[in-house]
Amino acid sequence: MPLFGGIFSPKEMPPWKSASLSNLHSFDRSTQEVELGLDYGIPTMNLENKFENGRWIAETGISGGVDRREQLEEENSLLQLKVDILLDMFSETTAKSLLMEKEMDAWKSVSQRRK
Repeated sequence: MPLFGGIFSPKEMPPWKSASLSNLHSFDRSTQEVELGLDYGIPTMNLENKFENGRWIAETGISGGVDRREQLEEENSLLQLKVDILLDMFSETTAKSLLMEKEMDAWKSVSQRRK
């Protein structure tokens, strides 16, 4: 004998009908390519290394009169400099923001004392 007398038997729910909110599926292929940017051309790659015996081997040589390693070291030092500059800018902005917050708190306390 059921405890609740069959009152608590849930009814089966009908399956969900998922309706797309987008009307892009109704467009033809050329319109979809224009709207979604699907026409991106043929992919290309430029590999400067060799793949031999299951390993990538760096091409050591001179490209344009400058050693590749020197180019990478120069690029790395430039990127390090950029990171340092950005960190300095971030620190300066944070310090200014904290000072402004302190000034605002001071003005709030002064205005509350006057009331």
